[in-house]
Amino acid sequence: MVPSSTVFEMYPLGFLTIAAYLKDRGLDVQIANLALKMMNDRRFDVPRFLARQRPRAIGIDLHWLPHAHGALEVARLAKEAHPDVPVIFGGLSASYYHEELIRYPWVDFVLRGDSTEPPLHELLQAFASGGPLASIPNLTWKSGGDVRVNPLGFVPPALDYVDLRPDVLAAMVLRHGDLGGTLPYRGFWRNPISAVLTVKGCRHDCVTCGASRTTGVGLTARHRPGVRSPASLVANVVALARLTRAPIALVGDVRQPGDDYAREVLERLGDARIGNELVFEFLELPPIAFLGEIDSRVRNWSIEISPDSHDAAIRALQDGEPPYPNAELEAFFAEALGLGCRRIDVFFMIGLPGQTRDSVRETIDYCEHLFRRSDQRLACFISPMGPFIDPGSRGFEAPERHGYRLFARSLEEHRQLLVQPSWERILNYETRWMTRRELVDATYEAGERLNELKRRYRRIPERQARAVAGRIASARALRARLDAEFATGERTEASEPLRGEITRFSVSTVCDKSELFWPRHLVNFRLGGLLQLGARALAERLWPGRAAVE
Repeated sequence: MVPSSTVFEMYPLGFLTIAAYLKDRGLDVQIANLALKMMNDRRFDVPRFLARQRPRAIGIDLHWLPHAHGALEVARLAKEAHPDVPVIFGGLSASYYHEELIRYPWVDFVLRGDSTEPPLHELLQAFASGGPLASIPNLTWKSGGDVRVNPLGFVPPALDYVDLRPDVLAAMVLRHGDLGGTLPYRGFWRNPISAVLTVKGCRHDCVTCGASRTTGVGLTARHRPGVRSPASLVANVVALARLTRAPIALVGDVRQPGDDYAREVLERLGDARIGNELVFEFLELPPIAFLGEIDSRVRNWSIEISPDSHDAAIRALQDGEPPYPNAELEAFFAEALGLGCRRIDVFFMIGLPGQTRDSVRETIDYCEHLFRRSDQRLACFISPMGPFIDPGSRGFEAPERHGYRLFARSLEEHRQLLVQPSWERILNYETRWMTRRELVDATYEAGERLNELKRRYRRIPERQARAVAGRIASARALRARLDAEFATGERTEASEPLRGEITRFSVSTVCDKSELFWPRHLVNFRLGGLLQLGARALAERLWPGRAAVE
């Protein structure tokens, strides 16, 4: 249920803020999305590509744990190609597993925390000058075979010191001639939605979330969300709107820092007169009056919200807060659609505390109830929580208390799960209420039923619904064949014919990926803004350090 494919060929937004921060300090940075390159060209040779680079340092993200296997394999290949070049890891998963991660021979440094731009710059300066490493905050490193862990000293309360800069990407493309390698995911040209980060950290404490309040305190020393000022936030939206007509998502609930903050954001957006569709994410149900404030200041707007379950009691187990009744949720939807909200995406999950297979069926019944009460602007989605419960979350740290059983705790155990032949075997958990097998059964059944409801209530075209139904049926059949291959216990991996089918049926199974895409414009990008951006990037390349040509 993310813009990328199930390969998860998406790098974190932190890559863009790191690139901007380092470029402003005179360093040349290249982003190379190797997963995307491999997907676009099956003949793409990763070792050859790495060998052709001339890096002074190599940074690899291990933010999302599904990258655990690939990230370390990339590190191994990079070290083989450049044995004397330092390899640096960062991201939330890298932060959690930093002491295990640093012991791999092809990992030299780990930068911990959710904000690492200044520490990374200090580390790169130390490489150039031979300066000491012990004073660099957030750094885990090796010295004489011993692991050193520096204090987590950089936890910025405000995020305005750095920005997501389109001009940095343009300069990167011009300098390195690699447009494809900088794109965030494969379907970007069909779904060129942009994102603006509003906060880091969270004041909510969802049981399975690796960015929850509990995780923040224990992992990143962030006791309250790091906030971006309304002025900086809206300036970033304006900069993106100069380049694209596509929707811009405000990642993170703008109400987290408080009502005054949210109102100032809306006032500034109103003054800016943004024509793009703005997508507001809500982590809790806001007051209905807040929708009126959005509508009065934002020309085109949509909503994403994740109730997780139709059952308020299960919602309370998941987020640890008093549940809101469904009547309030439905009144919220009705008000939004009545005001002119362009789209509402409602996300439900499978694998929650207290959730049974019957409860999942009732969630699909509730989706039909919502379809009956609303028009085609409201869409429902459901997916399993997979492949992992996030490390650092309450569910991972105290699984029994929350009804979970874990199949992996260490980084290496998760790496081994990721090479299993089916997503049932990859899952790092099951619950007191559903085994891994039952989680898969519930997922296919829910996907089938919801797909049929979308067809019946005209949320998706007939042809698309038939295609999804066919993929679910094929996935079920493939699963039965895998079960047969592994029934004797003699096989440890799938046969070669089945491997190709596993890849084929891992995309757009429970719903078509395009259902998550936003309506396209005839021309998604603004030519004037792109030309100006290109001129600035070219001027910077020709005359480094001088003011860009307007």
